[in-house]
Amino acid sequence: MDRLGEAMINLKNSEEASKEECVIKPASKLIGNILKILQKKGYIGEYEFIEDGKAGIYRVMLKGTINDCKAIKPRYPVKKNEYSKWKESYLPAEGFGHLIVTTSKGIMTAEEADEREIGGRVIAYVY
Repeated sequence: MDRLGEAMINLKNSEEASKEECVIKPASKLIGNILKILQKKGYIGEYEFIEDGKAGIYRVMLKGTINDCKAIKPRYPVKKNEYSKWKESYLPAEGFGHLIVTTSKGIMTAEEADEREIGGRVIAYVY
């Protein structure tokens, strides 16, 4: 069971159906951190965590700007100077979309990890 994969598919399907909001359950810290990045980059609007007595739920307001987003499995390790190779593999064009990575300094985009010169693992992409 891949919670991140299910959350990304749920976001994409809700966008394709032109829905105004998306409900992601069960919630996790990883999904919350990715939603924070998506919001910062302008792909989604506001989101909120709702406690349901179990793992919780995220309610996400959609903006209609996501063309595709997926979790990457397996989560490949990436050295600090290899991000451009992985961007070419998963993103349609240079400067279009974002590769999301997990590093020892937290979850961030590949651009941020490249600036900080740290390696990590690719976990998702969005454009």
